[in-house]
Amino acid sequence: MSSDHQRNDSYDLVVVGGGINGAGIARDAAGRGLRVLLCEQGDLANYTSSASTKLVHGGLRYLEYYEFRLVQKALAEREVLMGIAPHIIWPLRFVMPHVKELRPAWMIRMGLFLYDHLGGRKKLPGSRGLNLQTHYTGKPLKDSLKKGFMYSDCWVQDSRLVVLNCMDVEARGGTVLPRTRCTDAQRSDEHWSVELTDTVSGKTTRVNTRAVINAAGPWVARLLSDAMHRNDDKDVHLVKGSHIVVPRMFDHEASYLFQNDDGRVIFAIPYEQHFTLIGTTDVAYEGNPAEAEASDDEIQYLCDAVNRYFKQGIEPADVVWTYSGVRALYDESDEADVSAVSRDYSLDLDSSAAPLLSVFGGKITTYRTLARQAVDQVAPLLGAPIDDWTGKAALPGGDIPGGDFEHYLERLCAARPWLPQDMAWRLARNYGTRTEQILGEAASLDDLGEHFGADLYEAELRYLAEAEWAMTAEDAIWRRSKLGLMLTPAERERVAAWYAGQNDKRATA
Repeated sequence: MSSDHQRNDSYDLVVVGGGINGAGIARDAAGRGLRVLLCEQGDLANYTSSASTKLVHGGLRYLEYYEFRLVQKALAEREVLMGIAPHIIWPLRFVMPHVKELRPAWMIRMGLFLYDHLGGRKKLPGSRGLNLQTHYTGKPLKDSLKKGFMYSDCWVQDSRLVVLNCMDVEARGGTVLPRTRCTDAQRSDEHWSVELTDTVSGKTTRVNTRAVINAAGPWVARLLSDAMHRNDDKDVHLVKGSHIVVPRMFDHEASYLFQNDDGRVIFAIPYEQHFTLIGTTDVAYEGNPAEAEASDDEIQYLCDAVNRYFKQGIEPADVVWTYSGVRALYDESDEADVSAVSRDYSLDLDSSAAPLLSVFGGKITTYRTLARQAVDQVAPLLGAPIDDWTGKAALPGGDIPGGDFEHYLERLCAARPWLPQDMAWRLARNYGTRTEQILGEAASLDDLGEHFGADLYEAELRYLAEAEWAMTAEDAIWRRSKLGLMLTPAERERVAAWYAGQNDKRATA
């Protein structure tokens, strides 16, 4: 999709970083009429933004650190994001068993009262107390757990959220270049000259732009020093969070939040219909963020954390997949505990010459408000309007009538009775109304082309290559979808071979 996109050599704004912040900023700017180019050194959502706990949430535990403004902002965003992406964002109910030795019941009740009311909740049900001995969510838990609390948050297909924002950038006239690194940026009073290097071919090009936004996530400081030749005194903490995936541990759709004896909390969430996702850790990190992976200690830590609660224990041998991401947290304090470092963000604008805005910190839930504030800061300098539009326009595939996903799924199944129900659900949850583009005129599974295993057919791989920048098996089955969990190693190799063939055709075209 991007490789054939015609590029100018002059832009209003170059955004460096194809994670959720960069994607959101580029979408917002393109929608205000700016000529935008977004570049990302890897695949879209290659690093931190595909390694989250997959939640759009207020951050219940941040209330303990008096982060009321952050929680309020995040809670208000939950329902906005549900409105623009009802296919990839949906409500979850969380169960928090009470362990009186860790936090008193009155503290949890007070926190949940604030959580219910800080963000102007309208769509999601409020919190309530539970008798775990009689409630269905108590069945998988140890008999010693008598009492609990239930509250609401939302699930998000995190890497898909990034891709959908980028699709909207191109739909609004912008340019998106994955696998393109910003290797140099020279600044004058009027503009930037930015060198872009294609990380596949090694080819370099230069573009001019009136402003640059550095949204490089854990590379934000390195980009400033290496490509922009600046010394910046912002205090950025790199923190690694790791998750594990195990076979399904309970047979209902609610999720769990477990208090750990170190003061942290751990989530256990139904995942991809057949698994349970458990996370996350918080470990100070040094080194290349691209090489982050779950350590044996982290895997054991997560197993131990849930084993305090579930009757059926797990051990590292049960883990079918792990993933890790590195967050860049901005901190002006001398806080030693990385769990206590704020998840809020900081925007640093230097308008002494051609504008440079650097983004420090942030979280998926507040990406849209971060993007709006970032573009608001550079818009007056570029002659663009101040306009809060992104919460009203659906993301690609999210134009489901009334945001009623269940009704859309019913109609999809009725129109395509040959489509297996689980497959229909997965396609609709990943692609929303764009499912129709994948299925096209197909009247049977055979019409979808080669079958690669599980419910993956060539029609989906082709759509991902043509519409969503997927160039490798990893792009398709671990970021655009999580089908890698369902495929055998041999099947994954067949997907890799298919993409290699597509890339060869593209190279010789």
